[in-house]
Parts: sequence; C-alpha cells; structure tokens
Amino acid sequence: MKIVLINPPHTAIGSRIPDDHLPPLGLLSVGGPLIDDGHSVSLIDAEFGPMAMAEIVSRAVASQPDLVLIGHSGSTSAHPTARVIAEAVKRSNPATRIVYGGVFPTYHWREVLAETKAFDILVRGEGEESMRRLADCLATGRPLATIPGIAYRDAHGQIQATQPAQAIADLDAYRVGWELIDHADYSYWGGKRAVVMQFSRGCPHLCNYCGQRGFWTRWRHRSPELFAREIARLYREQGVELINLADENPTSSRKAWRAFLEAMIAENVPVQIVGSTRADDIVRDADILHLYRQAGVVRWLLGMENTDEATLALIRKGGAKATDREAIRLLRQHDILSMATWVVGFEEEKLRDLWRGFRQLLSYDPDQIQALYVTPHRWTPFFRFARDRQVIETDIRKWDYKHQVLKMRHLNPVVLVACVKLIEVAVQARPKALMRILFHRDREQRHSMRWYTEMGRRVWFHEILEFLFRRRHLKDGPTLENFWGAPQDAEEESMLRPQRHMKSLDAAE
Repeated sequence: MKIVLINPPHTAIGSRIPDDHLPPLGLLSVGGPLIDDGHSVSLIDAEFGPMAMAEIVSRAVASQPDLVLIGHSGSTSAHPTARVIAEAVKRSNPATRIVYGGVFPTYHWREVLAETKAFDILVRGEGEESMRRLADCLATGRPLATIPGIAYRDAHGQIQATQPAQAIADLDAYRVGWELIDHADYSYWGGKRAVVMQFSRGCPHLCNYCGQRGFWTRWRHRSPELFAREIARLYREQGVELINLADENPTSSRKAWRAFLEAMIAENVPVQIVGSTRADDIVRDADILHLYRQAGVVRWLLGMENTDEATLALIRKGGAKATDREAIRLLRQHDILSMATWVVGFEEEKLRDLWRGFRQLLSYDPDQIQALYVTPHRWTPFFRFARDRQVIETDIRKWDYKHQVLKMRHLNPVVLVACVKLIEVAVQARPKALMRILFHRDREQRHSMRWYTEMGRRVWFHEILEFLFRRRHLKDGPTLENFWGAPQDAEEESMLRPQRHMKSLDAAE
C-alpha cells in the first residue's frame, strides 16, 4: 500500500518561535514497521514553514495514496488543524482513507468520529502494531472489527470501537523509520543536529493531572545496550549531536538506567542528552550522577509543578520541596542544567500564593524555568476535581499548557498573566542565573543557556503581545464538564496491560 504520514503544523508559540525543529517520533515509530512490512511510506512534516494548507493537501494526494495517517505529539491543541487537513484531503480525493492517531483521538474517539466524516479510522493507544494490523486488514479486505485498538464507522454509519489493543511488551521489536527524514533538517539548542527518542514508555507514579500516564498503561523500557547502540549509530552515520528523550520518566528503574549510562559511556560518542525526570530519582542517584554526565546528560527538566506541599498532595505528585531543592543542587554539582516547571491553576491561588511560589523558586535556584498553566484532560483524575470550574478559553488550539484555560476565582487573567510573566523574568534574570549564562565553566552549557534565554525572550514578548491583542477570554464560560463532557478517568488506561516482561523492571530496582 502507498501510505502518507502527515505531521500537522502546530499552533503552539514554542513551535513557531525557534528556528529549530525536532522530527515527529510518533509517526516515524509507526512508519518503520510499515516499511518493514513492504508498504511504500512517505512523510510530510508540515511544521516546516509552517506549510500552507494547499501545499499539505497537494503533496498528500500527489502520489494517490491508499492511506493517509495523521498524528501529532501535542494532539489536543493540534486536533483542530488535523481535522482541517483531513477534511481538505477528503475533498480533494474522497477515495483516500484517513487514519488518525494520538492521545486526543484515543480518548475522544466518539466525539471525533461524530463531528466529522473526514477521519475513517482512529487508532487508540500505541500505534506500531495496530497500524501494521490495520494496513494488512485494509490491503486484504478483512473486517475492521478484527483489529484491536481502533474506532471507526461501520457500513451503517454507526460508530464502533474494538477491544483495547495489548500494550507492546518488547519495545525493541519495533524500529523507528529514520529513513523517512533528512537528518540535516532537524536541530535543537541552536543548530545542533537532533532527534527525539524514547528509552521507556509510561510512568509508575500517580500524578492525577498527567495526560500521558494512562495512555502508555505500564512503564516499560528498551534494552539499555540496544538503545545506546542506536544513538551511537545515529551519531556516526547521520551526525546526530543531541538526543531529546520523550520519556515521561526514563530513570524509573535505577538498574536499567544505570545500564544505559554505562552502555553510552562504552560507545564513547560525544552526544548530548536532554529530557525530563523526577527530582526524587536524581536524589536517589546521587552516587552515580557522575555517570549521567559521562554518558552525555546535560539537562533535565524537573516536573516540580508546584511549590506548595498541600497542592503537591492534592495532585498526588509524590514529591517534596526539600527533595526538589536537593536535586537541583546535585545536578549543578555535576554540571547538569536544571529546568524547573512551575504550574499555576491547580487550586484557586491568590496573590500571596504566587508570591510564596516565587520565593520558593528563588530558593530552588534552577538554571532555567518554564511557567505553565494547568490544562485538565478529560481522561485524568484531576478532571473530576476540576469539573465544576469555568472554562475561559474554548479554542482548544490554546490548550497547550502555555495559555490559561480555566477561570481563577481570585485573579483575573490580566493579573495572572502579569504575575506569571514577571516571575519568569525575575527568576531567569536574577544575578546568579545571569552569571552562569555568561561565565559557566562549560562552553557547551553556556551555549545552551544562551540559546534557551534568547528563545525564552522571544517567546515571552510574543505571549504578551498575543494576550493583549489576540485573546478574548470568556467572562461566563461553561463549566469544564459542560465543555468536554463527563469525566473519563475510568477509561484512563488506553490499552490492555502487557504481562510481566524482563524489560519492564520495577521502579524500585
């Protein structure tokens, strides 16, 4: 079959401001197995430009594909664009079947299929095996009902969903289709040739606001040695200099993570690694942080989310302020940058709460900060807590964590955005941070901090201008439940749990 993969252009500010782009790992992960099954697969990455709708459609239908597959990592905020693309492709060539995958369609499959007939089939959960089975099913004419993990309209136009698919137990059994991209087109941190990769999927922790936890169902990881070998090959054959880990929590298993670090050190390639992890894992690994640095780890995004102990308990973060502070200190001791995320809106903050959070952030002393707004997803337990709060932003293209979407009882949007933007400036421009940007002993770290500061400055001004001239918040918007529907946390796990596998180690190891 001829299959075209489309990565929609994202409307998020962070995607539009930097000159760097990262490859769409999800589509490449699906594309590799399809190529191995003998299908003709191509990729349209519409992030570049961003590509105009007419060009996307023209390129999509040029080869008269049997199947068009649309997916995006930021699938909630990208959904309106994905829908427009699908409808335009259908108008241009009604015979083309369009498949849609990602976190948002996994949970909102009923609404997506009801709102438009442009999407023929939705893939729910992980896509590698489901897409292989689906492509074979369509090629041979077998009934769609035989394929687990999909949703579709039957011959009578009724919306149907098959049983959940089994989560992949052996992640090494499926390869990423790197041949679908030109590596020279993708970069990060100011021009470093870069890719996105996954060592693990899922997370063993119970943070109740996380939109990814249930999607992956269970924490699993790749072979540490094979993963390191793949990174080394990408460096030697494609000149890849930086790996951005897409994992929710790659360090969950100390045993597996240490094996990966040692494998990377043995490969002896000058690749830099950035990603996200938990502060308590950093503190746990205080005795092996030198291996992190030797293996190429140069920055961790630490999901601290909030600086109030009561709020951390509410969202079941499982962290503590003392642990967060110690993790940042340990990372700095080993020349690893820390980026702290700070989220407002979990509760009804007042000005004094923002002031307390600001002072706490200063005491943490992170190298970088990312201020975000709570964005409740219908399939998470937090949605149930927030179901009666009012929505002030109904354009889901803005549901990207960088825009306020829920009304605050004590702070209007003008006051909130002013406080958040001032806190960002104050934390990033404090003397300690400026001194590190200018005089950090590691040249590469100086480069990365300066690049992030420059991008952050441009994004900061863009967000202010957008807020002043382009945003129109609702004064009396619907409740969260009226906007999205009833809570879905009973359906949070999108796939059937795989049976115990030797590569799915306990987090305690």
